[in-house]
Amino acid sequence: MSESRLSPEIDTVVRNIEALQPILREDGAKAEAGRQLTQRVVDGLREAGAFRVSVPTRFGGYAANSVESTAVSRQIGYGDGAAAWIYGVVNSGSWVVGLLPLQAQQDVWADNPDAVISLVLPPTSTAEKVDGGYRVTGRWSYGTGSHHADWSLLGMPLVDDRGEMVGAAMGLIPAADLRIEDTWFVAGMKGTGSDTQVATDVFVPDHRVFPLAEAVEGKYPGSGVNPEVSYKPAFVPALALQLVGPHLGMGRAVLDTVVGKASTRGIAYSGYTRQADSVGFQLTTARAALLLDTAELVAREIGQQLYSWAEAGEYPGFPERVGVRGKIGYAVECVTEAVGALVLAHGSSGFAESSLVQRFWRDQTTAASHAHTLPATGLDAYGKILLGLEKEARVVLPVI
Repeated sequence: MSESRLSPEIDTVVRNIEALQPILREDGAKAEAGRQLTQRVVDGLREAGAFRVSVPTRFGGYAANSVESTAVSRQIGYGDGAAAWIYGVVNSGSWVVGLLPLQAQQDVWADNPDAVISLVLPPTSTAEKVDGGYRVTGRWSYGTGSHHADWSLLGMPLVDDRGEMVGAAMGLIPAADLRIEDTWFVAGMKGTGSDTQVATDVFVPDHRVFPLAEAVEGKYPGSGVNPEVSYKPAFVPALALQLVGPHLGMGRAVLDTVVGKASTRGIAYSGYTRQADSVGFQLTTARAALLLDTAELVAREIGQQLYSWAEAGEYPGFPERVGVRGKIGYAVECVTEAVGALVLAHGSSGFAESSLVQRFWRDQTTAASHAHTLPATGLDAYGKILLGLEKEARVVLPVI
């Protein structure tokens, strides 16, 4: 696949989502009010092929690479940030299931190639080692996609027969074995419905356990099951990149909305009857557009680099992975700066509850606080790497 092109299958998905934009925009406000996506949007994304993007081809999926996944989430984000964020998380879930043994993949996709898989990494649970697997009890907050999920990958401790913790993992658990507690009350990304998932003494067989320490170093339990290069990139950087696409889409949506209304809106208490005539407004929009272009270019470079390493059979070392993380944080920072400037330039009416601009602003700002893409952490570690302080960088990002 050319670095600048999408596969025909992913190009079709992107075009399908482009046609879905009116529904994404209209139902975005409804999702915020109801604190979860409307069924119409979920069905639309399924029909568009979005839930098959990272599913292996053996199950009817598209086995997309990082650049392609980002293109899909960007397009969804242009219509609604919450829908794009859910897609980014559940698409990550599909990718991780593609790294599990074949039996686990068959459990999920044999009868449903559009299965939705939520994902929460922190091991906020207890586990007991039993014959053939573990019995897990826990509560997992920020369960993005949980209301629409068929399965969830949830953080769990790995313990030995004496109950002593020997590592961390994610356990693949069917939604039928979980319950959801209504806990998601937030300022932005309300429509994601990222409520708490709860499990009580649920059995997780060994083939559905995904050890995390090994994964961080590129040792996946299902290595070689799926031949596509898409299942070989560096684990944590690939997951983090999944969350950049929604920012790109939201940022571009805010820019287009603000620019589109600049010829019909004035600047209060000034002589400008059109924002578009103000040099200050022109400078703001130009800078915002360039910041968004920068974020897009950086995200594309990261996706291509991850794919190139995987294609060459190389697993990047710690310094290289930190470099990717630093760039991911910088891309998010560029979008946040652009959106913040555009919201202020747009004027006070943009903060009305009915305004698309303020909803995207709240959603993007909230998403920018996610630990996997937080700019300060990534830049901190990357700066240390550039200065030859790898030991200190490992303190900042022990898992990358």
